[in-house]
Amino acid sequence: MNHRTLGSVGSVSEVGYGAWQIGGDWGDVNESEATSAVEAAREAGIDFFDTADVYGDGRSERIVGDVLADDLERDAVTVATKAGRRLDPHVAEGYTEENLRRFVDRSRENLGVDQLDLVQLHCPPTGVYYQPETFAALETLVDEGRIANYGVSVERVEEGLKAIEYPGVESVQIIFNPFRQRPAKLFFEKAAVRDVGVIVRVPLASGLLTGTLTRDTAFPENDHRNFNRDGEAFDVGETFAGVPFEVGLEAVEALEEHVPEGVSLPSFTLRWILDHDAVSTVIPGSTTPEHVRSNAAASDLEPLEESTHDAVHDVYDEYVKEHVHHRW
Repeated sequence: MNHRTLGSVGSVSEVGYGAWQIGGDWGDVNESEATSAVEAAREAGIDFFDTADVYGDGRSERIVGDVLADDLERDAVTVATKAGRRLDPHVAEGYTEENLRRFVDRSRENLGVDQLDLVQLHCPPTGVYYQPETFAALETLVDEGRIANYGVSVERVEEGLKAIEYPGVESVQIIFNPFRQRPAKLFFEKAAVRDVGVIVRVPLASGLLTGTLTRDTAFPENDHRNFNRDGEAFDVGETFAGVPFEVGLEAVEALEEHVPEGVSLPSFTLRWILDHDAVSTVIPGSTTPEHVRSNAAASDLEPLEESTHDAVHDVYDEYVKEHVHHRW
């Protein structure tokens, strides 16, 4: 497993583990499955784990904390969590020092740690990025020793660009994959100049870029790929990266023609993401140990040819760009 620098957070595995799936919104996942997935990630050399306080109302944090307890005590892993989505209503005015301290203390308890490695504002309303007092509150939590570092998780490139104007922001988590290519331009350039770490989420476009989904695939009622197709529950960009499902399937067929022999589409996708130097770590999620190990192995693949990158860009332009580029 290769490592990269994540802002001032330090060195992290370039393939991490995204723990949304073991919390909720992906169908039913039992405790044993969730535990096995996290264990498989650690055994595969992954030492960066990303979770959030709302994933299963804390379930994801608790599982990650329990499985990684010894590693957390030895500082052998980095665990990032998120705060803010527990607000009801979820409005910019709620991102106060009092509320953030309350959320952070709950996450510390869930993870079983005194200090959180990295806390990210969890896709807050755009107005939060224009509230210096929110970022001052995060600085206070650092001073108090509750958190070591802070960053943001954003929906839109413009939010990321605004966030990195705050000198204390060490990381930005953003959606980036062959179907969401806009961050690779201005945002990656600015993040690199400011030494801000980039965490890439939704790398496989909610399963589209695994190549295993078809027009006949049925998703459980409690799977966001069923109930959030049109953004009914949260930003539609989190589901299939915002690409209409049928359009995504057509784009996958076109993309598969350019995947090197002997390489799976998920591994190809993760390698494509890692070929962008501004990326600090990519956090695919899975509840299947075999898939977790395969994802981790993408770190060992050779960089893709320039002509292959050109082909991926062409597929994006032809099938996907009109649906996503202007929105996120």
